[in-house]
Amino acid sequence: MTDESLLHNRNQILKSVNRLVIKVGSGVITTNDRNGLLSDSIRSIVQQTVRLMKEGKEVVLVSSGAIAAGSKFLGLKTQPVSIPQKQAAAAVGQAKLIGLYESFFAKKGIHTAQILLTHSELSNRGQFLNAQNTIFSLLQYGIVPIINENDSVAVDEIKFGDNDTLSATVSSLTDTDLLILLSDVEGLWTADPKKNPNAEFIPFVETISSKVEEMAGPTSSGFSVGGMRTKIEAAKKASAAGIPMAIVSGHEEDSIIKLMERENIGTFFFAKADRLSSRKHWIVHTLKPKGKIVVDDGARDALVNQGKSLLASGLVSVTGRFDLGEAVICEDLHRVEFARGLIKYNSTDLRKIKGVKTGEIQKILGYKYSDEIIHRNDLIITTHDS
Repeated sequence: MTDESLLHNRNQILKSVNRLVIKVGSGVITTNDRNGLLSDSIRSIVQQTVRLMKEGKEVVLVSSGAIAAGSKFLGLKTQPVSIPQKQAAAAVGQAKLIGLYESFFAKKGIHTAQILLTHSELSNRGQFLNAQNTIFSLLQYGIVPIINENDSVAVDEIKFGDNDTLSATVSSLTDTDLLILLSDVEGLWTADPKKNPNAEFIPFVETISSKVEEMAGPTSSGFSVGGMRTKIEAAKKASAAGIPMAIVSGHEEDSIIKLMERENIGTFFFAKADRLSSRKHWIVHTLKPKGKIVVDDGARDALVNQGKSLLASGLVSVTGRFDLGEAVICEDLHRVEFARGLIKYNSTDLRKIKGVKTGEIQKILGYKYSDEIIHRNDLIITTHDS
């Protein structure tokens, strides 16, 4: 498809956007002075958000910057390393961050609500839905939800890892029409333009191929957790939920408005046509797998090509420790992932019943939760046969 056709398709999508999630990167709103926050940048984001709201759009902000702001206030010159330092910096910085947002929004007659999330909360389906209902309620009241990871209590095991990932999760959570990543770069390049003068800018990404993923490099910022690599991962997660994503520069004046008014800026990622249901997207993109199972070729074919559930007879081996209802990765005999799902038996019991027929499970375990190891409704194929 030509760039002209892609531009037309992008503009048609932008015209229909009613709800959007805007993720604000640390590099856009933090500075090296004692305050740690760029007031003018935050004011600009607020002004653009208010303008979109006046046009009838619902806006959710996912804002980084708490740890960077807190670190500067505490006199730290680089990203804090220890968990207590990170948590202290986040606690101080989050108060300053939300206070600045609220003061600027209040001057426009709009108020904000702070929502702090951890991965462990959204991995529980009930809490996931509760968070969804809270955000929808706030939007109905005309309040701007400002979301961040709860870094003051989060540790590695319960972290999203970065706010690019969090913003993709929030986009699925809110069933948004568009995710915008407001970054310190203007979009995706074939290589780092600062290091390679032959680098070419990429305005549109139809499919996130391995070639596109190879273009992403690590972050160069001392306080930013993510980089282009995490932005590509966010685009993959959003795309799977049927949500397009754009990367635009937060340093360009009114870049959010320019994008929404269909100016040709940033990199636009088109969404998959065959979007996952909210529940299946939650399983594959929000839950952290607790183990792996390997299945034989017959079981893999039944799952991938025939739409079947997984039975114990197709199970070859089990790795890790997990309980009933937790997420696991399904691998083929070559140890290549092809699916993820919610398991019906714990890892100890699975090792006892691997390879056996369904009718023998009761005899071996003394009980039977289900005929299936993973039911088709709880299974998501992550790769397809060509």
